[in-house]
Amino acid sequence: MKHSTDLHPALAPVFATALQEKRLVGCVATVSHRGEIIYQQAHGMADRESQQPMAEGTLFRLASVTKPIVTLAALRLADKGILDLQASVTRWLPDFRPELANGVQPEITIHHLLTHTAGLAYGFNQPDYIQQGISDGIDRVDFDLYENLRRIAAAPLLYEPGKGWNYSLAMDVLGAVMEQATGQSLATVIEEEVSRPLQLKGLGFVAAQEMNLATPYANASPEPVRMTENMNVLFPDGGNAVRFSPSRVFAADAFASGGAGMFGCSDDVFQVLETFRTNHNNFLSPQLYQTLFKNYAVPSAAVGDPGWGFGYGGAFLFDPLQSGTPQSEGTLQWGGVYGHNWFIDPTQELTVLLLTNTAYEGMIGRLTLDIRNSVYQLLA
Repeated sequence: MKHSTDLHPALAPVFATALQEKRLVGCVATVSHRGEIIYQQAHGMADRESQQPMAEGTLFRLASVTKPIVTLAALRLADKGILDLQASVTRWLPDFRPELANGVQPEITIHHLLTHTAGLAYGFNQPDYIQQGISDGIDRVDFDLYENLRRIAAAPLLYEPGKGWNYSLAMDVLGAVMEQATGQSLATVIEEEVSRPLQLKGLGFVAAQEMNLATPYANASPEPVRMTENMNVLFPDGGNAVRFSPSRVFAADAFASGGAGMFGCSDDVFQVLETFRTNHNNFLSPQLYQTLFKNYAVPSAAVGDPGWGFGYGGAFLFDPLQSGTPQSEGTLQWGGVYGHNWFIDPTQELTVLLLTNTAYEGMIGRLTLDIRNSVYQLLA
């Protein structure tokens, strides 16, 4: 890839079209190449009804963009000997013992949680979880994290840990493990292991009402609709729905969801992603850092499009040709249901982050592909 700092002419029409076609309300996009930010800009509205423009410092409900942040913190704890990635979850959560459908109670390890190979699920992809009243960490409920763990443990595992892959509440379980292992709240762990060493100021689990949070919207025709409390938003295929509670981020009594509960600004999330890419200042030990960019999903697992598996923190691209993407083998990528998408291409020294307030356009919509393709075309 050649180096270029002129992404604005290529990306300006991409965002203009998404806004004009009313697929998007607002966003902040950041791109870096070889460690230099070559594009960073806000587009559209943070709140359409009050005509509040989006700004680069606007805060977003991060949804699953929480996961790479919590992953980094967990790996730091592993480096310090506080967590053992191959140890059983019951070492820290003795009552968390979900069973297979046949009644067998297998061992679930920290590694299984980090890679979504534990046999767990989300409510939006598993009816048993809905029947148990399990929270996905996006909705608002009147019980705490440990009651949610009790309900998760009461639902049958989908497969023997390590023998399958399914996107799940594993990171919420891991958050509880981290609390028990350190004797601190998950918020404090994130502050001490991620925010403070990286000098991040805007990450958290509970926001104040006066903070500048983007208003969330859901794709609809003729334009996105403002989200309401515990609103069910169908995925584009119409099969499953996620239940959103926009007020959850302001609720001091809402449990800290390690998979979906954080808020933050683009700059801070971007620093986390760049830390994944570069391991600047040996943020993780070299031995542990080498474990990040690998595929831990079984070959038969369906992790999004063909050619993708799963590593620590996101999906791992092991076959670009099969996937039909310009991204390099070894790319790590994921998103968040409030409307976010990110990827790290270590081979091309490329990091791309899109935070939007529009579900699901900013996560899996045309906008994500248009940005990706424009970046690679210009830097080719």
